[in-house]
Amino acid sequence: DNMDLALAHSIRARLEQEGVELDGWQMNALAHAARAAKEKLLGDPDQGAVPVVIPRRGSQLVGGSIRTEVERETVTRLVLDGFFPSVDADAAPATRSRVGLTRLGLPYASDAAITKHLAAFLRKQGSLAPTSVLFNGGVMRSETLRERLKGTLDGWLDAPTRTLVGGDLDLAVARGAAYYGRTREGHGIRIRGGTAQAYYVGIESAMPAVPGLEPPISLMCVAPFGMEEGSEAELPPHQLAVVVGEPVTFRFFGSHVRRHDAPGATFDRWSRDEVVELAPIAVTLPAEDRPEGDVVPVSLHASITPVGTLLLEAVPETPRKEGERWKVELSVRGEAG
Repeated sequence: DNMDLALAHSIRARLEQEGVELDGWQMNALAHAARAAKEKLLGDPDQGAVPVVIPRRGSQLVGGSIRTEVERETVTRLVLDGFFPSVDADAAPATRSRVGLTRLGLPYASDAAITKHLAAFLRKQGSLAPTSVLFNGGVMRSETLRERLKGTLDGWLDAPTRTLVGGDLDLAVARGAAYYGRTREGHGIRIRGGTAQAYYVGIESAMPAVPGLEPPISLMCVAPFGMEEGSEAELPPHQLAVVVGEPVTFRFFGSHVRRHDAPGATFDRWSRDEVVELAPIAVTLPAEDRPEGDVVPVSLHASITPVGTLLLEAVPETPRKEGERWKVELSVRGEAG
């Protein structure tokens, strides 16, 4: 989608130089037309340019369409240089400060360079290195893109990778989703890989207040690396407590490299390359008949649900009602860290 948007904005800028203004509705139509043009130009090496037609609204709809074309060179330059640049193995995605108020939606990456994200991901795997590449998605029908991605990857490795072939690139995701749905109903073979990283919750230290100093936190492993969906982890007893009846923040962390931490393992020192803080969760835990701000001793229980969330439950040592527990959920599907 972001490739289509980049191409659509490039076409829009060219039209504006020609005195043609597009409204939001026409930009949506242009994005769809850009996608079709991109797939034709990247999929057929004999295509030099593809016409793009943008309809007008109202009385101008008939015979009043805006017509232009997209050249192969434009698409190749935008997609290759913008999304698949040749980078070194130590490249990292650029970050930017976020606006305080934002619309709810998918957590899109701030850097469009796929090769930078790939380099950062592989560094987190330690000594593991890929030996094969399986391309997926319609955009990968382009031999130019496949060569750029594989060439960049092979430049980081000691030995070149081999390309796996087979299947329909356009339908691969849909077929995989359909097959996964069947396995959830008990049909077929389901590949179990578990969580792609270990997960930790931050625990604030109990200490006297010091001006200008936030209480330090330690990290407790609540879900080890590779924990499978549907499995549970009973955490060893710790002297822990939760604050109820007022807004609190749960801080979660993830690590791709700490693969041997057991549930309940704690530590208070780590590096940024080792552990990454995830999005915090702000919540007010129901106090029931307790005073607001009461500190309640609890034990913790963690599980990975079938829908791909980490469920952390705090069970009070002296519950006020049967089955009382507080729950916090964190999505762990596709969490890159």
